[in-house]
Amino acid sequence: MTGHALVVGEALIDVVRRLDGTETAVPGGSPANVAIGLGRLRREVELLTWIALDDYGRMIREHLEASDVTVVRGSESAIHTPVATALLDETGAAQYNFDLTWAVNPNAAITRKPHVVHTGSIGAILPPGAAEVIRLLTQHRQTATITYDPNIRPALMGSRVTASKQIEGLVHLSDIVKVSDEDLEWLEPDQAPSATARSWLALGPAIIVLTRGAKGATAFIKDGRKVDVSAPFVSVTDTVGAGDSFMAGLIDGLWSQGYLGAEHRNDLPMVTSDVITYVLNRSVGIAAITVSREGADPPTLEELGET
Repeated sequence: MTGHALVVGEALIDVVRRLDGTETAVPGGSPANVAIGLGRLRREVELLTWIALDDYGRMIREHLEASDVTVVRGSESAIHTPVATALLDETGAAQYNFDLTWAVNPNAAITRKPHVVHTGSIGAILPPGAAEVIRLLTQHRQTATITYDPNIRPALMGSRVTASKQIEGLVHLSDIVKVSDEDLEWLEPDQAPSATARSWLALGPAIIVLTRGAKGATAFIKDGRKVDVSAPFVSVTDTVGAGDSFMAGLIDGLWSQGYLGAEHRNDLPMVTSDVITYVLNRSVGIAAITVSREGADPPTLEELGET
């Protein structure tokens, strides 16, 4: 299917520090990674973000454009480009510290009606930009599917109670939500992640997808169905960008199957189990390729053998 994707959220520089003392600076940010994942799957995609006209900002723009992601005009309005420091442990898992601000230029040049709008992580929560994100989601919901990944960063989320209210408000606006078990364990430590994910269906979405790392993923569908898939075995280099790659695969897969666009909102709760199984298996495969190599480096269609 044709169409256009709009991703709204942070792009930043990940300074990755490893146990051996080595350090690298690479472009990152969860929404930016999702946009790149979609671009590499040959979707027309643009990113509305908040970076500066500095060296890091130029690095980010070049990285995005190399994967055919268009940066929305007006995104380069920050004083300095945000930076996140990722500290990798012995398993390759990352913990983050942040030096950033987040805003959205209200005069940004969004010139086309998107088929799907995705947001998540810091950009959907951190003021003052979070209020503009909500406005954009509300505006575009009339014509587009809304997808959301909380991708929680506790260092920036404040209290669980405050974060939970914000996140539930975004879930309410969304058609499809992807969330990790780690995110839900932080949000609701006294409840199983599967129970929290299922409870979110009552807030409005048609599909909640719970990712469980090496254990695979589960889709909870509005009509009560549950679909589980396992993840392929892979030697993990690091987990940076794995969830974002999965998210891009989820959007792309449902798009290819004809379930995206506001005109299909009523079709999403009736997605067949065969379709959701196929889409989840493909998404965990995409994430597996990403974790097998360094950094947020999602695969292309050629690497998936789908050219």
